[in-house]
Amino acid sequence: MNKIRRVVAATGADGKARVVSDEVALRHVEFATVPGFAAALLWSTPAGARLGHDAPSDATGRVGFVPAPGETRLLFVTFPPDSVMMRADFDAAAFGAEFAREVPGLAETFEPAHPGMHTTDSVDYDVVLEGEIVLELDDGAQVQLGKHDVAVQHGNRHAWRNPSDQPAKMLFVLMGAARNG
Repeated sequence: MNKIRRVVAATGADGKARVVSDEVALRHVEFATVPGFAAALLWSTPAGARLGHDAPSDATGRVGFVPAPGETRLLFVTFPPDSVMMRADFDAAAFGAEFAREVPGLAETFEPAHPGMHTTDSVDYDVVLEGEIVLELDDGAQVQLGKHDVAVQHGNRHAWRNPSDQPAKMLFVLMGAARNG
């Protein structure tokens, strides 16, 4: 994954729109233990965010990848083909350690006994930008998604599978939500 350019615009004190920053996203990782797997945290919004004349704050360097209630996260992820993780020399322990270090907050939601399965306390908008991917639900249902397809998830248990021979690139918007009792 190439580093991702992130342009942030806001309203200045003069009431006119302006570019606040134009730079490469700060939180970006290409996993050494899984060639082709990459993730970037592009933006985070705190709970109670307000619009106004102050420049938006970039807290992506200090937050986890899963938002608390009222917060949001914008993520870009490239999933390599599943065959990359099924190769004979795949080191699951090394990947787990790297994933936990690089993707805090999200890594803890994964279930070691069920590879790939995870649940977050968020409403997610999941957009396939390139390639194909399968959304697997905990009841065994598998939904094939292709370029420009969108999945909306409401805190449900799921996994992403890429049975193809090409990477799948996705954009995720996570909105933190409180779970009912």
